Amino acid sequence: MAQLGQTFVASEMPQEERSFDPLPEGWYDVEIVGSELRTTKAGTGQYIAVRYDVAGPTHAGRVVFGNLTVSNPNPKAEEIGRQQMSALMRSIGIDVLQDTDQLIGGRLSIKLTIRRSEQYGDSNDVKAFKALSGSAAPAPQAAPAPAPQPAAAPQPPAGNAPPWANRA
Repeated sequence: MAQLGQTFVASEMPQEERSFDPLPEGWYDVEIVGSELRTTKAGTGQYIAVRYDVAGPTHAGRVVFGNLTVSNPNPKAEEIGRQQMSALMRSIGIDVLQDTDQLIGGRLSIKLTIRRSEQYGDSNDVKAFKALSGSAAPAPQAAPAPAPQPAAAPQPPAGNAPPWANRA
């Protein structure tokens, strides 16, 4: 047992007023503040878990989570995930994605729907992506420079003499 050194009274303490109810369906302006590659529960695929912070036009400060399938044994699930990833990348102006950190800081609009579930409770699904309204899609980022290739091995000079014999 550890003494706290003070007394806490629940009725005198502030209450949290945040709601975890799903947001109404519609388009929201968001910023991507987190993204990481994760393995599926079954261990047979991977997805990018993305955290979106809502900026508006309503519900600013709320958080929405979404997943983008990277690999999956079901080809249709993988195709859908890649289509969504392409739309997200285009919306934030990324042409080539090699690291999940490239998504962080991206600003875009996402379309939310509500997934109904008696077992887990209702939640939001991210269904579509577009560049922020009133602005053109950001210019695509240039592809990263290719890794330097090792220099080609020197070719022996023409003729039958070994390279060390051709000293001028």
